[in-house]
Amino acid sequence: MLLEQRRAREPDEEGEVVRDGVGLHYEVYGDGPVTVLLMPTWSIVHSRIWKAQIPYLARHHRVVTFDGRGNGRSDAPEGAAAYRDDEYVADAAAVLDATATPAAVVVGFSCGATWSIGLAADHPERVLGVVAIAGVCGFPLARPEREQSVWDGQLDTTRGWAKYNRRYWLDGGFDDFRSFFFHQLCSEPHSTKQYDDLMAWSADVPAQVVADTTAARLGCDGVACGSIEQACARVRCPVHVIHGTEDRIRPAALGERLAELTGGDLTLIEGGGHGPMNRHPVLVNHVIRDVIAEVAPDPPRRRTWVRSLGRTPRVLFLSSPIGLGHARRDLAIADELRRVRPELRIDWLAQEPVTRVLRDRGEQVHPASAWLASESDHIDDEAHEHDLHAFGAIRRMDEILVANFMVFDEVVREQHYDLVVGDEAWEVDHFLHENPELKRFGYAWMTDFVGWLPMPDGGAREAELTADHNAEMLEQRARHHRLRDRSVFVGSPEDIVPDRFGPDLPLIREWTEQNFDFAGYVTGFAPPGPEERAACRRRLGYRPDDLLCVVTVGGSGTGAALLGRVLDAVPIARRAEPRLRFLVVTGPRLDPRALPRRAGVRVRGYLPDLYQHLAAADLAVVQGGLTTCMELTAAGTPFLFVPLQHHFEQAFHVPHRLRRYDAGRQLSYAEATDPDFLAAAILAESAGTARFRPVETDGAARAAALLADLC
Repeated sequence: MLLEQRRAREPDEEGEVVRDGVGLHYEVYGDGPVTVLLMPTWSIVHSRIWKAQIPYLARHHRVVTFDGRGNGRSDAPEGAAAYRDDEYVADAAAVLDATATPAAVVVGFSCGATWSIGLAADHPERVLGVVAIAGVCGFPLARPEREQSVWDGQLDTTRGWAKYNRRYWLDGGFDDFRSFFFHQLCSEPHSTKQYDDLMAWSADVPAQVVADTTAARLGCDGVACGSIEQACARVRCPVHVIHGTEDRIRPAALGERLAELTGGDLTLIEGGGHGPMNRHPVLVNHVIRDVIAEVAPDPPRRRTWVRSLGRTPRVLFLSSPIGLGHARRDLAIADELRRVRPELRIDWLAQEPVTRVLRDRGEQVHPASAWLASESDHIDDEAHEHDLHAFGAIRRMDEILVANFMVFDEVVREQHYDLVVGDEAWEVDHFLHENPELKRFGYAWMTDFVGWLPMPDGGAREAELTADHNAEMLEQRARHHRLRDRSVFVGSPEDIVPDRFGPDLPLIREWTEQNFDFAGYVTGFAPPGPEERAACRRRLGYRPDDLLCVVTVGGSGTGAALLGRVLDAVPIARRAEPRLRFLVVTGPRLDPRALPRRAGVRVRGYLPDLYQHLAAADLAVVQGGLTTCMELTAAGTPFLFVPLQHHFEQAFHVPHRLRRYDAGRQLSYAEATDPDFLAAAILAESAGTARFRPVETDGAARAAALLADLC
């Protein structure tokens, strides 16, 4: 089974209700005045299919989900009769009772849309409104290749929709069917993550259970089918239907018919497939929001409007929490921006540990920052022993990215900003390109690398996925090239790797030169000269004859293993060179008390002035993060860097840039695990003198100049 990612929102309550001997597992999120019931769908997947909706809805409303009978943590009764439509409707009513829910807005996908209509018809007092997505089952079948004869017949082929066959599933072909079916469901370009999720969620569902639910839906095995058309006639609440025009599972004509029979609203997604709540989560979340507002309007609010010429210019900075270097450079750019435009008000939408840096500087952190789901926690979960598959980790962070974009979307809807600056705010850039109508502000995007690259041991699959990820970005930029008012590369053209985005895709450097402005590197400090360095050492309490080695692993919790390896090498290195002193900086995510004590070693946690210690050091041992490596390069401090394994940025982008500056000595983690080898490397670097190419010092001012005319 594929690795399940961290949830963006954990349930506040879990429970089980038993109806007619069948246990139904449910979860409750949030405590708002309106309850939203997210219905189960076909038993091939469970309630995690709503992962892109739950965090957003639960910030404002109470959300209830449950695993339908036959999958997830609910029971799986035997026989097709146990999976009739009316059983699922009765299950939903039982879950409403168990969660003390008088009435709810009900959202259903595919089969769940049918059950939502049934619930609204049979229990009108319990349903405030219905959102029916990519439904519905129960209408006369419109595709002859999927009729009952195909499902229950003896076929002489297993190609295409012939895989939708009971005998094939039960004779060992169910996994082949799953792959085929989910490729049909995820028919839109760049839907590889949605496909992977569905394959993971369905991996443990028995073929017999899915066969029983299918037989019930098709009216086989003596099960009588109900009429969705008759149920529609009894629905009295508002209905909103969402359907893709290129849905390969249920044609859009069925969604149009459902809207017609219920008198409901209809949103057709041009070119859309069968799973819009995962492929187009922002649109679906907005539709659900609007239906809730229709049936349960917010109380009146008072607002103050200020004419545009009287408004204080406002900038919203989005600073990535994956590495504290983003905060350092963003603060440097903000300082320069204020110097050019002193009237500006700058707010920050950020999360820990970045918010700690910002508050230490007295910056204005937007209150909505507290709503952001933690990207750092996710990265820590993904890391192993000095091993972080960066592309996979970001890809599996999609649930968190959707949740955080919805926070951003609310912030800019409630407060006017003249300019939004996204420093590697991947979710904002992606979903603004997916939903360009949401842009109502100047928008600048900043990054210090371009191009997701596969690791060699990832094989053809990883190469395909990274190329697809890059291709989507290239297509977005080509179609909506005016969406970004400025694209700023933090560096120079020579810092960009010479690779391609993928087979038959452009060269990364050539494309970036055509689409970005270049600020040069942003250090956030002026590189010290010899006298300044000596003064800095005195100020920080280091003696002139000490050989100071600073060991630091950045702002995430991924560096614990490297710290341990360095501490193993310390006694060996100090026996050879007693003047060596070590400052080990764990960063904000690791507990300094968890490290073993060593003579000649001082352990500190978060240091807001770490760059000064790096500038004062005689050498350093660090991970392969760009910010720390470039701070050392700018300061002229010799250093060893040990890239995280499977971290494409540290494996390719950072070493390429450091080679340009003739900076640093790269070690593999395997080399760093040998205490004698690592001690020898530390001694060699401590005896050397760095002759790095100078790092530009005006990057922050150049970046600010590129932003100033946008606000």
